[in-house]
Amino acid sequence: MATMNNEKAREFKNRFAGKVILPGDAEYDDERAIWNGMIDRKPAVIAQCKTAGDVVQAVHFGRDEDLLVSVRGGGHNIAGKAVCDDGLMIDLSPMKKVTVDTEARVATVEPGCTLADLDEATLPHGLATPTGINSTTGVAGLTLGGGFGWLSRKLGMTIDNLLSATVVTAAGEQVVASESENPDLFWGLRGGGGNFGIVTEFTFKLHPVGPDLLSGLIVFPFDEAKQVLLKFAEFTQEMPDELNVWFVTRKAPPLPFLPEEVHGKEVAVLAVCYAGDPAEGEKLVEPLRGFGTVVGEHVGAQPFVDWQKAFDPLLTPGARNYWKSHNFTEISEGVIDAIIEYAAKLPSPHCEIFIGTIGGQTARVDGGAMAYSCRDANYVMNVHGRWETPAEDQAVIGWAREFFNKSKPYASGGAYINFLTEEEMDRLEFAYGATFQKLKDLKKKYDPDNFFRMNQNIKPG
Repeated sequence: MATMNNEKAREFKNRFAGKVILPGDAEYDDERAIWNGMIDRKPAVIAQCKTAGDVVQAVHFGRDEDLLVSVRGGGHNIAGKAVCDDGLMIDLSPMKKVTVDTEARVATVEPGCTLADLDEATLPHGLATPTGINSTTGVAGLTLGGGFGWLSRKLGMTIDNLLSATVVTAAGEQVVASESENPDLFWGLRGGGGNFGIVTEFTFKLHPVGPDLLSGLIVFPFDEAKQVLLKFAEFTQEMPDELNVWFVTRKAPPLPFLPEEVHGKEVAVLAVCYAGDPAEGEKLVEPLRGFGTVVGEHVGAQPFVDWQKAFDPLLTPGARNYWKSHNFTEISEGVIDAIIEYAAKLPSPHCEIFIGTIGGQTARVDGGAMAYSCRDANYVMNVHGRWETPAEDQAVIGWAREFFNKSKPYASGGAYINFLTEEEMDRLEFAYGATFQKLKDLKKKYDPDNFFRMNQNIKPG
């Protein structure tokens, strides 16, 4: 791997059709910053692309100069792979166009888009595709890792709704991947991360959704967390696909619907969303209120585009973040006890443990149909360490690792690659399970030199 020559960088800047940012430029520090404040890498060149042609040009430059290359979409990935030291960061964030065909019910989306960009283009038409739960998340990274959120139980994962992708390969060639064109590449893109190329356009299937859905939060005192979790575990096994209920435990933020005496105290929270008629959803949600003593509630019909932003204030960029994650087919009493033990000793007021409920339609896809294979995962638990200063690093990271180990005996196979931290690349084979060897073979075909390696990297087989 070469070190960037300043003269070569300036030459590239003069001929690149997009915008090139170099160390020392006024905007350099702002443009290399990403969501996870723990990541502080300094690329030699930042190539901001506005078109697929810019991406091709940047890939050829990186290959010609033998540079380490990273690719930034939304910059939200926990591992911080969007930014490299001393190499070339291909920045797709200016590519933010969304085109909606309401008759065909499809959306074409550029790779710099966030979930907010996609939602704001589709939901005014009463259409959506299932994505995540934080509007600042990048569509590209979410999709390439799998993608699940409030609509997934009814409509499947994000990758289940991907119709095609336009890709710049490691050779700098533009190809289309779909069920009919380069189907092996299309298989790998759906869960294989950024290993096989740079997607410059996604085409998604859209579904009638909302625009208003029943959604919101029901909050219980922490001393009732075990009974809430036991009832949650039972209820979520039987609920209809249209309903999704997630569990969160954390210190209560000062939300206006919560009494002041709860602010800053540990609480147990059910987050609900019903992807259907709000009146029907209210009947299904009513039993949740009987899980314990409700200390606060904010549930009602609201624009889904607003609900998609509900957790944004707790996930703003710049804080230090460290995650650990497990899949579960069921929530057993053993993992419930572990959750309560570690939620009782949160090392920062910003930390939380959440259980995202999937299953439903996500489980009806064959495990070998695409690179993402964890179709038996009915729940994904994320231990979200989040804090403000380097002085807290050891305490928060240690807490997250301890809890991860304590809950591991109750987990099922596989892992969600979008939740893997940089240190967890040795979990990739476990994460992919039966599809891992096929992914290695595919990597050998499309990227034999491992040019795209700043990712959850699958080495050529």
